[in-house]
Amino acid sequence: MTFTTRPELRGTFGAVSSTHWLASTVGMSILEKGHTAFDAAVAAGFVLQVVEPHLNGPGGEVPIIVTPAGADKPTVISSQGPSPAKATVQYFRDLGLDIIPGTGLLAACIPGAFGAWLTLLRDYGTADLEDVLAPAIYYAKNGHPLVPRIANTIASMRELFETHWPSSAELYLPGGQAPQSGKLFRNPHVAALYQQILDQTKSAKGREARIEVALDFWYRGPVAERIDDYCATEEVWDVSGRRHKGLITAQDMADYKPQIETPVSVAYGDFEVFKCGAWSQGPVLLQMLQILKGTDIADLDPMSADFVHLVVETAKLAMADREAWYGDSPDVPLETLLSSHYADGRRALIGGTASMDVRPGSPGGRTPRLPPLRTVGSIPQPGLGGGEPTVAREQKLPNDKEGEPALTREGAQRGDTVQVSAVDRWGNMVSATPSGGWFQSSPVIPGLGFSLTTRGQMFWLEEGLNSTLKPSTRPRTTLTPSTVFRDRRPYMAFGTPGGDQQDQWQLIMLLRHIHRGMNLQEAIDAPSFHTDHLPSSFWPREISFGALTLESRFSTATQEELAARGHKITIGDAWSEGRLAAVAREMDGETQLVKAGANPRGVQGYAVAR
Repeated sequence: MTFTTRPELRGTFGAVSSTHWLASTVGMSILEKGHTAFDAAVAAGFVLQVVEPHLNGPGGEVPIIVTPAGADKPTVISSQGPSPAKATVQYFRDLGLDIIPGTGLLAACIPGAFGAWLTLLRDYGTADLEDVLAPAIYYAKNGHPLVPRIANTIASMRELFETHWPSSAELYLPGGQAPQSGKLFRNPHVAALYQQILDQTKSAKGREARIEVALDFWYRGPVAERIDDYCATEEVWDVSGRRHKGLITAQDMADYKPQIETPVSVAYGDFEVFKCGAWSQGPVLLQMLQILKGTDIADLDPMSADFVHLVVETAKLAMADREAWYGDSPDVPLETLLSSHYADGRRALIGGTASMDVRPGSPGGRTPRLPPLRTVGSIPQPGLGGGEPTVAREQKLPNDKEGEPALTREGAQRGDTVQVSAVDRWGNMVSATPSGGWFQSSPVIPGLGFSLTTRGQMFWLEEGLNSTLKPSTRPRTTLTPSTVFRDRRPYMAFGTPGGDQQDQWQLIMLLRHIHRGMNLQEAIDAPSFHTDHLPSSFWPREISFGALTLESRFSTATQEELAARGHKITIGDAWSEGRLAAVAREMDGETQLVKAGANPRGVQGYAVAR
């Protein structure tokens, strides 16, 4: 058996895997109280907002794939909040902008995470609202030990906070000092907000009624009113180098409800892989699987140049289609994009050398249109603030070995994402990928204690694309949880942070698990890679043609062969690619066996199972 950083956990009762040990243990505590995987995910999700505020927050979003025990397919809860009703291309053009800033208030979309978590709790869970909010309130009020990455991130944001975002300085620089790694950090504003919500719900009769009161408080009450007032009155500095007000109104908040949708899927041997629709990048994974079906990928050594080359060239083709066709639009030709016939034509484009072109296809004979392809460094950057992605061209902070997003070459601090996956004793499964509302993205809203998501930076301001900015429309998000059925039964729930890399890392893990027999932890631990040969989904929306980043654990021979094929190689740290979290289940006779794995990269993700 291959050495792994920790064992693949196995048991019969249940499992929770997430990007922070406190969230995983809180989720397991909910299972121990007799509740479901759905309740566990909700409690873990609220804790992640508190203990990983540089990666997600209450003002963010979370797509969720829900699989009740015995279901013949999962259900998607989409809480990717839409753009405000006032957000139009012309509005931004009138401001002299041709790209949406990655920070501040202009990029703010409706914060959907609260609505999604409570929808999951109401429609699928059994726990009371107090059960799932109590752990988050505890850690926000009494403190949680800061991991080194958060302390470093706060320190790197100090100038921006003190110069432009005083409400953030008040919370994250207590006493004028950056908090220390390992010391307790508190967010009394979030603790008070969630306690106020619980107090408001006490008089409601019944579990579901209390959840509805909480939703009204957030989207049609004090939270919505405070967001409206802040966006209307505060001019906030952003990466355009100027100050702008936000566009979200109380009416935008009141109009919002998470969308309940059917996932899209493709079959891959004995497996069926389910993803969110084309308002996410989820179908990219499905397109890649369809292309790879007709190759010898199953026979290739996953540490070989042949394997890496084939996966990277496949990813380039799927990502090109993402840019040309995906978006929150009925015009996406998704059925064709996911068809075997279409994949046959795409597969034929893969050659023996690295492609330097962006080559979207023509589903149904339609002519593709691409957004601008801006090369790295083409947009001047003021050096404060940033977007989400974990990209190869970032630089580490001093003594930073955490494997999380770091300081860019311009000094822009980037946020990222978190993940929680869970399975319970009854076979219920869930995968959720929360993100947005990072404290690097926009200032803390006074009185609320959290920042707004800046997911709107993923819209294009060029007309004619399915991802062109439109009012009350979801940006084409990178967030992309996964669920896999095997032999028509729910089998695995997983996901990872990582912006544009999310589906790349998930594909690599899945291929190694399916074709090489690696258990979950082996597949997660194995050396990984990604390409940046795609327009970044995040400001400043740049592309790095031919870029391929490999963890240093790949052999020198593999590195050299890939370079000889024309790939522009960057060698990353040994443990720097992805933060996957996965759970799985199978039957041993009449008894369920649960499995779990979590990523050692980042030194904080853990799984719990028994």
